[in-house]
Amino acid sequence: MTPTSAISATTSAASAIPAFDAVVLAGGAARRLGGVDKPGVRVGGRSLLDRVLAACAEADRVVVVGPERETGVGRPVVWAREEPPGGGPLAALEAGLRRTERPVVAVLAADLPFLTAGSLRLLLDVPPGADGVLPRDGAGRDQPLTAVYRAEPLRRELAALAAEHGGTLAGLPVRLLPRRLGLHRAVGAIAERAALDCDTWEDIAAARARIRDHGSVLDEWIAAARAELGIDPATDPALDMDIKALLDAARDAAHGVARPAAPLTTFLIGYAAARHGLAPADAARRISALAERWSREPEQGPRQEKAAE
Repeated sequence: MTPTSAISATTSAASAIPAFDAVVLAGGAARRLGGVDKPGVRVGGRSLLDRVLAACAEADRVVVVGPERETGVGRPVVWAREEPPGGGPLAALEAGLRRTERPVVAVLAADLPFLTAGSLRLLLDVPPGADGVLPRDGAGRDQPLTAVYRAEPLRRELAALAAEHGGTLAGLPVRLLPRRLGLHRAVGAIAERAALDCDTWEDIAAARARIRDHGSVLDEWIAAARAELGIDPATDPALDMDIKALLDAARDAAHGVARPAAPLTTFLIGYAAARHGLAPADAARRISALAERWSREPEQGPRQEKAAE
């Protein structure tokens, strides 16, 4: 029986993730999208490829198999091409795998708008004795291109598949791979969300609408703005913002001073962080306190003024 478990935000909270590389498959003809460059399609202000690359922030090396292009991420990327070009996902996977070194490899399609570093971290919790972790989507289907594998058995089975098919992986369906490996199936909302891909324009429209849901739109907007401005929280921890503190400061400035004060205030908080090394959360709290004092001034007479001294 295939081992299966639900993953949640606490599944591997106490576990250190293993050293891993990532292989991102960014080729393919995108026939159901009319042949457009699918990895370059934007969802939530960022290309699908950039969204996947951002999820690989903790990988030691990221190999992208597909035509070389500019990306919106600050880290270096290793580029590779399958032989022959257009030879399919298994040929692309083998080409990318040859350029990896770590014992664990994340294998990812380039059309996963909801994959995050957090959900990938949960998939990296490979149980002892398993060859990898394979999520299932909401319909119960395996998603081998949103999975984490141990590199050695993955290389072994790809070589065996090629030997069984005339020495090539070209044209072979990816579904042949999971059945040859001892994979742990991951289920649950996080696994399903991570595995959501974009094969059609309807999928892309649904992803764009979902990203604008009220519950996540601020996180998505901030991630897009950071990418556009070249801000990497991993290399600049001072910009790992306390969003609530900043929103509170903007609200307090708008209510206690004037509505136009909100955007100007957040700009000044950012300027102070960059110029003086002040933590944004600390600056935001100071501004909130200032706005409260400002708003109370009209109510204060001589007695209150003396008490405030």
